[in-house]
Amino acid sequence: MSGTIRVGVIGLGMGAGHAEQFNRLPGSTVAALADLNRDRLAAVGKKLGVAEQFTSALKMMDKVPMDAVVVATPNKFHAPLTIAALERGLHVFCEKPMAMNLAEAKAMKAAAAKARRRLMINFSYRFLPMSMALKQQVDAGVVGPIYFGRTVWHRQRGMPGFGGWFGDRKLSGGGPLIDLGVHRIDLALWLMGRPEPISVSGSSYNVIAKRIAAEQKKLFTVEDLACGIVKFANGATLVVEASWALNIQDPEHMITSLYGEKGAITQKNVGGGYQYQAELVTEEQGCIFTKTLAQSTRKTPSSQEEFLACIREKREPSASADDGIRVQKILDGLYASARKGREIVFAQRS
Repeated sequence: MSGTIRVGVIGLGMGAGHAEQFNRLPGSTVAALADLNRDRLAAVGKKLGVAEQFTSALKMMDKVPMDAVVVATPNKFHAPLTIAALERGLHVFCEKPMAMNLAEAKAMKAAAAKARRRLMINFSYRFLPMSMALKQQVDAGVVGPIYFGRTVWHRQRGMPGFGGWFGDRKLSGGGPLIDLGVHRIDLALWLMGRPEPISVSGSSYNVIAKRIAAEQKKLFTVEDLACGIVKFANGATLVVEASWALNIQDPEHMITSLYGEKGAITQKNVGGGYQYQAELVTEEQGCIFTKTLAQSTRKTPSSQEEFLACIREKREPSASADDGIRVQKILDGLYASARKGREIVFAQRS
């Protein structure tokens, strides 16, 4: 595709940031905005100078000429809005998680294939410079085959929009596992070379948030902590942990550590915030060396830049529908395991 890519943005909670990015990037412009909240819609429209504003996403897509849409709504609407956009011939940049469940995710992929349009999932943590640097080390064979890992995102007290849709299972599909854990699972799978999950064992809890919700008379029908073990077809194992409310020291604790035959890699946050550090540990000539990445000298594309590039180059995005489906399979399995109290074994591909 040549010329400017016209983007419509649906949902201006997370979507407001995406709209700013697409309006800023060369070769793209925000053509229209859609949100049920009229005040927020007007405020974002005024800030970005976007006159086309709608409270109906379907009307926006039908009335305004555009090439692509961002779907950044509550999780319940990811699948129906994505499929509606694809059926209208639009490319889709969908916020994580891909969908509420695996069946929806597969329907989204099928719709993209039928429409011959690009569907990208916003797994943004793989686009950090530190993550890209670690991926280069893995691809170069420095770490060797990865056989074990742990991927974590814990918050001390961080229930998003407490009392809102994040805590309503009917709209979100779950709590911190589907909200935060989805990022760390994708990052781990991407660094591990996208192994195929064959089974999961999970547990979930609602202890601290349940008490706070009762005290504040807020709706909260999801977990505040989930954890589990994922086993893969290549023999590797991954431990997953995610929480919104846990008695820990830092406000935010994020770490993904993966261990290979020749070394190990870690991507983690620093100081309980949103700055990140990458580390590489290798065994060389009988010694263990630890290297900390000081700075990446390569330009790292943002997820929005990757989306625009895959449209122009007529190729699959690096964060593809298949990646979303693989993560969704694990999410579904962990929730099912926690609910049923047993291991979930996935049917293998023929």
